[in-house]
Amino acid sequence: MPLDEKIETGNKKEVKKKLDLDDVLTQELGQLGKYQLLTILLAAFPTVFAAMANNEYIFTTARIPTRCLIPQCDGDKPEFAPEWLLNAIPGSSMDSFDNCARYRNSSAESGGAGQCAKEWFDSTQTEPCEEYVYQNTLTIVYDFELACEEWKRSQIGSLRTIGTMLVQPITGYISDRWGRRVALILNTFNTGCLGLVRSFIHSYNWFLVTEILEEAVGGAAFMSCYILVTELAGPQRRVIAGATMSTISTLGQIVLGLVAWGVPAWRPLTQIIYAPHLLIVTYFWLISESVRWLMSKGRYEESEAILKRVAKMNKRPLSDKFLQVLRAPAEVEKLKEKPSEPWLVTQVIKSPIMLLRCVIIPIVWITTGLVFHGIIINSVNLSGNRYLNYIYVALVGIPGYWTAILLLDRIGRKPVLIGGFWLCAGCQIGYALMPSGYKGLSLMLYLVGKYAISTVMTSLYVYTAELYPTKYRHSLLAFTATVGRLGAIVSPLTPAMALTVWEHFPSVLFGSFALLSGLLLLLTPETLGIKLPDTMEEAEQSSLRTRNKSLQS
Repeated sequence: MPLDEKIETGNKKEVKKKLDLDDVLTQELGQLGKYQLLTILLAAFPTVFAAMANNEYIFTTARIPTRCLIPQCDGDKPEFAPEWLLNAIPGSSMDSFDNCARYRNSSAESGGAGQCAKEWFDSTQTEPCEEYVYQNTLTIVYDFELACEEWKRSQIGSLRTIGTMLVQPITGYISDRWGRRVALILNTFNTGCLGLVRSFIHSYNWFLVTEILEEAVGGAAFMSCYILVTELAGPQRRVIAGATMSTISTLGQIVLGLVAWGVPAWRPLTQIIYAPHLLIVTYFWLISESVRWLMSKGRYEESEAILKRVAKMNKRPLSDKFLQVLRAPAEVEKLKEKPSEPWLVTQVIKSPIMLLRCVIIPIVWITTGLVFHGIIINSVNLSGNRYLNYIYVALVGIPGYWTAILLLDRIGRKPVLIGGFWLCAGCQIGYALMPSGYKGLSLMLYLVGKYAISTVMTSLYVYTAELYPTKYRHSLLAFTATVGRLGAIVSPLTPAMALTVWEHFPSVLFGSFALLSGLLLLLTPETLGIKLPDTMEEAEQSSLRTRNKSLQS
């Protein structure tokens, strides 16, 4: 059967066209029916727990307030803030004292617990602590005696993110070679195993190793879920599917905050978070492989079986002519002598259009990671309950995700992305330049900036997926995300920049990068309304169509 077979659907007139999966979803199966919703529901489980695993270190490695142990004053069970505290430790009040230093002894006198005279210490000289008293024992700071070793504690987040850079190309290869479902199950299972192992560790070095390994072999579960869901959604429902996945991920962060609030001790908290990951092995039987991936591999029998299940659950007809025309390209390919395929890097370099995308889009991802995570990290300086603060910051992102749904299919991908970046840039620079005394306005700018970058976060996943062809989508998306993790690696360092460079340096940094990324996106094509490209040639055509529209207008 020729590729331009005439297809008759319902009462519509016959049309002569080359069909693809988007046509089948749009005209027959439904773009977001019951089957797609069931897939999203199944993907919600690994997505929620992936979000919890990605952020658990915020609570398990949180700093614990400390003070020096004063041997001549503290008894066998030292109180963290006794009445005599300011006699031996520098400070302005019982709520504000030095966590890492004490006054030097001026005499050899000592007393029992609760006895500590001011005259025993020389308040003109201080010395670092030899031993510490901890306010609580809830995090690894107590178990691994990290007290004032801030660099050891803070580097966990950055080194963990480096592990994420390793996982993206590995998972991209597994996903494009053996399927999206295999990549999802491996990532989630590996995460669960390493998290549980870490909960029994009593060494800082091994704790750090398991954090890095967890991300290196299991940090791409969300991306696997995202691709699995969006590849089954129709072109006009892809945005809703993507924003729903981002919202589910945010709900995972909120659940983490609530669980950590209820179970603050790090070992049981870690076990509660990671044990459910092991249930992912059931997904070999519960969730279907991506139809697009199966078709890209020429596995048409399997893809047709899934499409028939989609039709049955969605209660929509699936004509044999559609299936026959979808299969026709594979039948043609069987008769052709298949030439050896060039290396993906070579294909990208030889295509100026794809090369430009592979330069610009990773920079945009770097900015998004830097700003999105940086705003969250720097928000911990807000006063109040740290668990509630974390939950509030996560919640702000949800309106941003759904704003993307409302606008992406109405005004286009690029206006939403560029507008989100520039709104965030204005808010961050405005926050940095705001005079002191306007706390309410400063907070509003801070939250609007987080809202804007959240809109960008959801839109960017959709936009990037539409720029890359099916055959190499996960590999190219993995490359983009890997480079983009540089922003997430730098973001934990921004609070230190605020202390050493300038208080508002992080905000200016975020604003500058957001402004630059908005400008760079002017060089990329609009993808509103296009079908997902399957080949490099189809992906290149999106730029040509955009250029032609510009010339016509």
